[in-house]
Amino acid sequence: MIHAKNLRRIPMSLVAPLDAHEDRARAAHPFDPVLAAIVVALIGFGVVMVYSASAVQATVQHHDPQFFLKRQAAYAVAALLTLFGVSRLDYHRLYKLTYPLLTAVGLLLIACVVGFGHTGGGATRWLALGPVHVQPAELAKLALVIWLAYSLAKKAEQVRSFTVGFLPHLLVAGLFMLLCLKQPDFGSAVVLLLLTFTLLFVAGAKVGYLLGATILGTVLGAIAIRFSGYRYERYLAWLNMDQHRQDVAYQAFQSVISFGSGGSVGVGLGHGLQTLYLPEAHTDFVAAIVGEELGFLGIASLCCVYLVLVVRGVRAALRAPDDYGTYLAFGIAAMFGVQSLWNLSVALALVPTKGLTLPFVSFGGSSLVVCAAGAGILLNVSRQADVSDETPAPAEARIEPPLPPPDPEPEPDRAALEAPGAA
Repeated sequence: MIHAKNLRRIPMSLVAPLDAHEDRARAAHPFDPVLAAIVVALIGFGVVMVYSASAVQATVQHHDPQFFLKRQAAYAVAALLTLFGVSRLDYHRLYKLTYPLLTAVGLLLIACVVGFGHTGGGATRWLALGPVHVQPAELAKLALVIWLAYSLAKKAEQVRSFTVGFLPHLLVAGLFMLLCLKQPDFGSAVVLLLLTFTLLFVAGAKVGYLLGATILGTVLGAIAIRFSGYRYERYLAWLNMDQHRQDVAYQAFQSVISFGSGGSVGVGLGHGLQTLYLPEAHTDFVAAIVGEELGFLGIASLCCVYLVLVVRGVRAALRAPDDYGTYLAFGIAAMFGVQSLWNLSVALALVPTKGLTLPFVSFGGSSLVVCAAGAGILLNVSRQADVSDETPAPAEARIEPPLPPPDPEPEPDRAALEAPGAA
């Protein structure tokens, strides 16, 4: 027998329908139109900005100014198909795919580390599958969120214990982080850690455990930076950017110049000059080209769009019919928020350079399709929002309460009637 207080923790697909009307209302509930519009708009905006940022490089390297445009357009079509396909798939079906997906992504990360990966920019982060290059670290973020949501919803109140609710999740996340660091991909490792802490906090893990793990993670991160030659060199160059603007800090320095050149309203779409100087402007530093060509207003608008994206994801989480949907939506919303904030911070030189893409906008098929899949899950969670308090039952299904019986008429006073002079 299912206790009433635990009903929310059970996936709705595994529980017999409690109310036929509520099931019909939930099935007909539309997905979040604002969330869908934002994702589609970001994908389209990304195609435009990739073309604007890559035309010069594509002409020099590939003798075709539309080389990266054609690829990003193909990735965008795949992303849109993924978005709407996943949005129609009941997210509870991910239950059975959780461990196969986690294992497959883990094997892909191991394949990158042991020598099967494709090297680019000093890191081995890609696996070549014919003409397509897959980046397992992007898959790892979504796979970890799905597994954490599954595990946390299943353990329920045991999340507050250290050995059952905290340590296993930290170990699995630590393994994925270690595989990312071996590529090396420090940025993705930090994102995985932040996602894990976010979901543990939302699920109700003890704050003391989270604080202790945060301190330990900070110490280990500092060690990983200090005793890694290129990371420590980047850190020192970031502290003294003006002295290293021609070597290690060249890319970050040119990115800051891009934002400064844009002013308030930008120089105009396609008229930016920093594409001549900023290396790989269409990938991790596409935000710098947005800042130059669309100015402060463009960057501020883009930040607002990402903020609304995260807010709508949190809204879907709060309205989810069970804890599994809540954790899924919170994790995916956090994934979008953390990665976009980190990428923009790197482009503005607020933090040292790390290889993280700007969700939906940067060039790359792996990031775009994975983000679209995550957005599709969010849309499906919003489709199954708890509508029991929103939609009234149909008239034919309502049961009117019985009317109370009429009060009996008081009996006449016999003494008064028999008294002399009574009518």
